[in-house]
Amino acid sequence: MDPMMKMWVSFVGIGLMALAAVMITLARFKTKGFLRIALSSTAFLFLVVGGLLGLISIT
Repeated sequence: MDPMMKMWVSFVGIGLMALAAVMITLARFKTKGFLRIALSSTAFLFLVVGGLLGLISIT
């Protein structure tokens, strides 16, 4: 993978992790019930995918 592609992959990973943080904050303070669980699950998925993209961009 060329350096520019690694940069874009890492930016997407960082963006997904930031979006996960916003979604967790929103889920904890503004929602209840099923929506809270759905937002938290989606945020966890975004966090894992963002971490994997970060690892891919390092190697």
